Amino acid sequence: MSSENGQAGGGAEGAPPEQLALIRESVRRAKTPRAKPRTWRGAALAKELPVARVLVDKGVLHLDRYFDYAVPEELDADAQPGVRVRVRFGAGRHRVREGRREGGGLIDGFLVERRAESDYSGPLAALAQVVSPEPVLGEELLGLARAVADRYAGSLADVLQLAVPPRNARAERRPSPAPLPPPAPPGAGTWTRYERGAAFLESLAAGGAPRAVWNALPGPWWSEELARAMAATLASGRGALAVLPDGRAVARVDAALTSLLGRGHHAVLTADAGPEKRYAQWLAVRRGSVRAVVGTRAAMFAPVRDLGLVALWDDGDDSHSEPHAPQPHAREVLLLRAAHDKCGFLLGGVACTVEAAQLVETGWARPLVAARERVRAAAPLVRTVGDGDLARDEAARAARLPTLAWQAAREGLRHGPVLVQVPRRGYVPRMACAACREPARCRHCSGPLEARESHSELRCGWCGREEGGWHCPECGAFRLRAQVVGARRTAEELGRAFPAVPVRTSGREHVLDTVPGTPALVVSTPGAEPVAEGGYAAALLLDGWAMLGRPDLRAGEDALRRWLAAAALVRPQPDGGTVVVVAEPTLRPVQALVRWDPVGHAVRELAERAELGFPPVSRMAAVSGTGEAVAEFLRAVELPREAEVLGPVPLPVTAAGRPRRPGAPPPGEQWERALIRVPPGSGAALAGALKSAQAARMARAARGNGEAVRVRIDPPDIG
Repeated sequence: MSSENGQAGGGAEGAPPEQLALIRESVRRAKTPRAKPRTWRGAALAKELPVARVLVDKGVLHLDRYFDYAVPEELDADAQPGVRVRVRFGAGRHRVREGRREGGGLIDGFLVERRAESDYSGPLAALAQVVSPEPVLGEELLGLARAVADRYAGSLADVLQLAVPPRNARAERRPSPAPLPPPAPPGAGTWTRYERGAAFLESLAAGGAPRAVWNALPGPWWSEELARAMAATLASGRGALAVLPDGRAVARVDAALTSLLGRGHHAVLTADAGPEKRYAQWLAVRRGSVRAVVGTRAAMFAPVRDLGLVALWDDGDDSHSEPHAPQPHAREVLLLRAAHDKCGFLLGGVACTVEAAQLVETGWARPLVAARERVRAAAPLVRTVGDGDLARDEAARAARLPTLAWQAAREGLRHGPVLVQVPRRGYVPRMACAACREPARCRHCSGPLEARESHSELRCGWCGREEGGWHCPECGAFRLRAQVVGARRTAEELGRAFPAVPVRTSGREHVLDTVPGTPALVVSTPGAEPVAEGGYAAALLLDGWAMLGRPDLRAGEDALRRWLAAAALVRPQPDGGTVVVVAEPTLRPVQALVRWDPVGHAVRELAERAELGFPPVSRMAAVSGTGEAVAEFLRAVELPREAEVLGPVPLPVTAAGRPRRPGAPPPGEQWERALIRVPPGSGAALAGALKSAQAARMARAARGNGEAVRVRIDPPDIG
């Protein structure tokens, strides 16, 4: 096209030049290239502290260390500790020109330290680029990330990927607001319902660091109480951090803090906010503009200045366990922060986990509980429907809804909404005593027994040993039965039972936050229960065996936690609130629900686990992979002397097209898993041994030798 234009112009002097000529002329007139130099070849180094110690973003254990780079003089001002940088990584010794190592691919990293000299004797590559002069990695956050990596046998780079959100340039250019002065200490409010509640707030407001396990009373006031604890910490001039299981709980505490203190005193860190808004909020916290943070799991690493309180709500919720490597739990991270920063600690919930009971049992934390009279006044009436009642109930066999539950729902619908909790589908059945329903466990390691082909062929799900001649240690019976599997009631069946009543559903596809206080049936899966205006008139907790029969050490604890969370939304017994649970009334979790005694249940569970050597009294790790890879790993790892290896045993094969759980084998592959158990005090030694062995194995795998295995500390589903 340009040649045709030239012919049309007849070669006149005023003819426009060609497009390519314009581009060439622009390039000739350019004084400096816009792109950053690749190797800074020949560039002068910084006159002071010319060496930068960099953590490269390589989440592999055999590269879990710092690397030294030269600092060009042009980057001296911006290359400060804590900033994001880009470096060339992977060049060998033979690629050296003019005293500088060249080559390798560009990779992100964090500048950790500036030094006068390097411990490395060879030539150094130069920093390629300072991505941003904004320091995002402080010493406290780096120390916390290193502690978490060591605790979970992971790499520091993987932890920092969880701790530092991705950069957003527009949010970074925006200045953060000026910090507000500390608020006045709040009143005790409903904290007076607890025996040491007012004293706990006074200690926080005075600059103390109390540590407490809080067993919250049922009702909607827990969010306001948590907000008052954070406000008391802010009044002392320090920062506060609260981690909650989901966005709905965050919204409640956010509203309570805003109502108590007004806007500008706290930041909300959730994934729903979007990358730009979330990064802007994170920067406001990092810069000291905001001293309080409320958020979900990722907020456990929030860089709050002068931290005075870390709080965690409902630590038994699965959402607090990070699915990405090294898979830390929010409770353990906040415990590390409380110990490192010497700040207050508050672990709260309607239920009580075994880990929370252990904190009180060891004296590390104090209990925050209400007197039994207040508990009875705040809790609803709980009634049970056992197997014997179901066998005699004609209505239960015909409509799959027990008569007692139907009557409670009918009576409750006269006064307000009725909650119906239906367990999720898909739990894998294991074996239990046919007489007393006690789960069948191995005599060698106390693992769960499975029936491979028939009930007469039993095998342990942990150590793989066959079990012959089993009998129940509780009642002496010899017969076994498969534990109940899956949910049995649906919203359509309830709609047929109550045709004139509207039915609302809340579950994975659509989770309701609130429902009106008018009569309606609200069918929900565990964890998705909406809050009813004025509270539910009644609640039906159906198919209790579906949760109690899970193949998990925490089945009873988790079932009680989910039941308590649903029952806490029901009106108190003096106001007519009733809960009906369809489960055997003699079982310990059911009895704890009837008495509303989650602390007593957790204490008894802790005593049993201590006797059997189960977590959290012991520390466990899971090693999974192909059979050959797991066996080779176990031969190579130098475990502590007191370590006990259980297994390996085959893992269930993941079917193609079905959701894959974190840590599960790829679809269609047959993997095995071994559990490694150590007594108290040996957890750090176990993590160090596993990390060293995994690092050596990953280094060989990078050279094409050997298959990788997966290592997880404190696996949540040990069976």
